[in-house]
Amino acid sequence: MPNDNTALNSQDAPSLNGIAEAWRLIENAIIVTPVLPLVSERIVQFLPEGSACHLKLEVFQHTGSFKARGALLNVRQLSSANRARGVTAVSAGNHAIAVAWAAQQENIPAKVVMMASADPVRVAAARALGAEVVQMPDVHAAFAEVDRIVAQEGRTFVHPFEGQTTCTGTATLGVEFMRQVPELDAVVVPIGGGGLIAGMSRAIKLINPECKVYGVEPEGADSMSRSLAAGSPQRLEKVNTIADSLGAPMALPYSFDLARRHVDRVLLLPDAELLKTMALLFDATKLALEPAGCASTAAAIGPLRGELAGMRVGLIACGSNIGEAKFAGFVTQGRELLAKIS
Repeated sequence: MPNDNTALNSQDAPSLNGIAEAWRLIENAIIVTPVLPLVSERIVQFLPEGSACHLKLEVFQHTGSFKARGALLNVRQLSSANRARGVTAVSAGNHAIAVAWAAQQENIPAKVVMMASADPVRVAAARALGAEVVQMPDVHAAFAEVDRIVAQEGRTFVHPFEGQTTCTGTATLGVEFMRQVPELDAVVVPIGGGGLIAGMSRAIKLINPECKVYGVEPEGADSMSRSLAAGSPQRLEKVNTIADSLGAPMALPYSFDLARRHVDRVLLLPDAELLKTMALLFDATKLALEPAGCASTAAAIGPLRGELAGMRVGLIACGSNIGEAKFAGFVTQGRELLAKIS
């Protein structure tokens, strides 16, 4: 997969100078999030043997996820006319909250579309930030509603994972991580639509081409895996995973092309592995992560455990927007699964 330069014009891909300029546009409002070395005795026994694993805590970002970076960059680049008309977005929650927050920062009206199944905590968070929330039955209906809003209301669509601006926003996270933990041998990144891994992998490979970049998807939301196998962006008929933040129904050309060029391998995880890792990370670190936020760690202690042995590894805790009751239920299930293998 790496070094395939056939589809994306190099002038369109984020450069280190472009990423630095993007950071200058948003740095006064974005948190440089900390990195946690995973050294707790409760978790180190599960990690790749001889590895040094570092968890980037983007859950401490504004709005509880990395999405704030791309959302704010998009909003700050709007023209005066587009600012007056406002923005819209579609999301299972994290991106909607981030767009609501970014719009509030710039005093711009926001209307966000969320699925009916969205965690009520996320819906409430978007509304608390001043956004009008529209809920639709499923992800396909939600994307259709955003198209209607753009056509009829003239709002600018802030895409959750596609396009140069969104991916340059996530690339700032890649540069930040590589500066905080120099000489990483590998970074494991969750994949939903692909915006996070597209931007991060681009930044990582520009800084250190030898650093491996692994992507991880839920088995029930494998649009990027299917797309890489097919050689072009693919759509899913349905999504079935507890990691709703990773439940994008399709891959799209810009983020797909960056991933194809820079990602070394993409792995699939069953939901059971996410549940176990939620419980493990909570018990070891007291981090209350949503399933998506555990995905890269789940891959490191699961299918990548042997491959990452002895390496300096970067992991991402990408989101933490989840209701208390749902989180408690998932952790209980995860502990039960862990008990069966102990």
